[in-house]
Amino acid sequence: MKSYRKVFEVNIPARMGFLNITSQVIAALKDSGIREGMALINAMHITASVFINDDEPGLHEDYARWLEELAPFDPSPQRYHHNRTGEDNGDAHHKRQIMGREVVVAVTNGKLDFGPWEQIFYGEFDGRRKKRIMIKIIGE
Repeated sequence: MKSYRKVFEVNIPARMGFLNITSQVIAALKDSGIREGMALINAMHITASVFINDDEPGLHEDYARWLEELAPFDPSPQRYHHNRTGEDNGDAHHKRQIMGREVVVAVTNGKLDFGPWEQIFYGEFDGRRKKRIMIKIIGE
């Protein structure tokens, strides 16, 4: 079995944003030479997420609004005890928990084995600095 690992950086200028990273994953899969296996895509930060869904701007706007309702940004230590450490991103940790840490996609015949409309996204909930995304592909 072969293994391939690639890490790349992103910098979302806003506090919250979504970035389609499907093309980066497809490029890594091609570079790996793996034809059958699994691809794991991981947000390597505790205030960011990787998820699969449709690349539709209205849906992403809905996600942002929904997440803000569930865990609103509030830098005060009254709402989020985490902010008592001097941080202001307690909400971002909650948003990441909701959206998830990583995804796994089957690789079949050298391609990501997606259903209709599926794309891979990076979700940022405490942006304005560099963050890393890891792609790990294993198989033959």
